[in-house]
Amino acid sequence: MATEPTPIPTPEDLRASVGRSFGPTDWFEITQERIDAFAEATGDHNWIHVDAERARRGPYGATIAHGHLTSSLAPMFLSQLMKIGFGRRLNYGSDKVRFPEPVPCGSRIRARATITDLDERPSGLLLRTQIVVEIEGKQRPACVAESLRFIAH
Repeated sequence: MATEPTPIPTPEDLRASVGRSFGPTDWFEITQERIDAFAEATGDHNWIHVDAERARRGPYGATIAHGHLTSSLAPMFLSQLMKIGFGRRLNYGSDKVRFPEPVPCGSRIRARATITDLDERPSGLLLRTQIVVEIEGKQRPACVAESLRFIAH
């Protein structure tokens, strides 16, 4: 069953959502094909990500996803959690990105998010959201990051 995003139709609704938590999303499987495609896109071909045979003998028993692959899924997860219905939304960056636990190939991950701050700017709103990416069956998260999105008037 797919997660339905929470509608946030107006700036007033967004302001009222500061401090609110959303989630979790549906589970999402990290495949070797996705890891390989990310390696191709970024040029990061470290054996721990792309050499399944060598990685099987390594510290995690399998290849692991790049940390930045995990964090790059934030827009997908956020779109599953909330639907902001106004303005033009632009990626403004990330703060305090951490990768406490590696994501082995074949793992399933999901996310939760909390709107932590909304900064009023002359040309729009700067939205700060904490995203926590969980790994099925693990205690520690795969990624904890602050996502920054600018919502232009």
